Amino acid sequence: MASSTVTSSQPHRPPRPNLVFRRLRGQRSPAEFAAVIRRAGLEIGEQVSCDARYIGRVEAGEIRCPNYAYERVFLHMYPGRTLTDLGFAPRSSVRGRRARDTDDAPLTHTANPANATSETSGACEPYETQNPYDPYHPHDTYEESDVLRRAFMTGGGATVAAASLGPVGLARDASAAQRPVHRAGASDAGALEEAVRRIRLLDDRHGADGLYRRAAAPLRAAYALLDAGTTRQTTADRLYSGAGELAISVGWLAHDSGRFDDARSHYAEALATARMTGDPGLEAHAFCNTAFLARDAGRPREAVRAAQAAQRVARPVGSARLMSLLALREAGGWAGLADRVGCEQALARAQAFFERGPSDADPEWMSFYGEAELEGLEAQCWSTLGDWPRAARHARRAAELQDPHFTRNIALYTAELADDLARGGRPDEAAVAGMRVLDLLEEVQSSRVQTMLAATARVLLPHRRASGVSAFLERHASAPRTA
Repeated sequence: MASSTVTSSQPHRPPRPNLVFRRLRGQRSPAEFAAVIRRAGLEIGEQVSCDARYIGRVEAGEIRCPNYAYERVFLHMYPGRTLTDLGFAPRSSVRGRRARDTDDAPLTHTANPANATSETSGACEPYETQNPYDPYHPHDTYEESDVLRRAFMTGGGATVAAASLGPVGLARDASAAQRPVHRAGASDAGALEEAVRRIRLLDDRHGADGLYRRAAAPLRAAYALLDAGTTRQTTADRLYSGAGELAISVGWLAHDSGRFDDARSHYAEALATARMTGDPGLEAHAFCNTAFLARDAGRPREAVRAAQAAQRVARPVGSARLMSLLALREAGGWAGLADRVGCEQALARAQAFFERGPSDADPEWMSFYGEAELEGLEAQCWSTLGDWPRAARHARRAAELQDPHFTRNIALYTAELADDLARGGRPDEAAVAGMRVLDLLEEVQSSRVQTMLAATARVLLPHRRASGVSAFLERHASAPRTA
């Protein structure tokens, strides 16, 4: 854990102009350069609301270090350069500066909250954009707890999920926005951990679609808590771990709803947080999801390498179940490379680790991982290798074993089964399984499941005369699609 998280007294330094950034702008006006930055952001899936004022603040040295979104955009614009090459201060030298400056100054009540600002001269600039669902939307550090409470209770889509979530525990009362900046405490860390649990629970029950956009607000609030600072190292550790886990959860919602670029960004942020704090469990989790994403995005070699990296850092955690899951992630990568031997070896390791049973060292986030998930992931490997009968056997077993609580996973395994049966020349059975998935999609919103079912429908088109196939195709064609 980086010691800079704990607040301490430090003299204020006047801003130093960023001459490098000014030279990069060249003959363009600040507004023109801001437009270039916004376009570069869109190229990599980052929505930054850069304007001439932001450019002026950077050049004046008021923003010594950009937030993670702007950092990704700048490094995309100038490949091979670091933030310091672009005239910024290292992130480690400014993290927590806002909280330290606040500690040194007398706390004053802001007369008009609308005029309050989270921007502190010389501080890291975490939230500039104006999209209310964007993880970098500006909010004062004393508002983040209330945002975490409200984030899932407003907006469109996933009404059932929103109603199920309720407050996540970081709210104080309606006057929270009138209060001065405060340091984060143990209650904030606990509420952050509870927010992660709630998001995972809702995903298990309802799927990712409809949750992702609203999950960005708690994530933004979590990183605001980090910038607020804390007086206890144990609380700081919990905050960093919670923020990293929340980034992974939000990344998974993006991943499962087909927003691969967003997911990659969130996973990378979690990985950076893990490495800053020296948290092997969080790092293994981030690598685990990165491997899964790489497989789904058609980068199987990256999936193998990420899964192997996860296994290296996970060994000190001491969880056999974690090692089993990571071996399955590696197996998925080998299957994508059409390496049957490598896949079988990884599957054997996964099974061997799994048979050691659960332990107290198993991470909390692995609650989904049981025999059903083991069977489901193995089914995906055999499906990728084109062994449809074997894939169907494992997928059927996965659906039968899954706890009814995990509605989304039942839909996923059944969709896998339908596809394997269709491709294996059993269209009538595939249609029956497909009908079950359509029933489940009345409760679950998952682009992943919908995409799989659409592929199955295309495979079944030539077999519409088979028993039940025509009825399935008609119902599938009329089923609503997630926006």
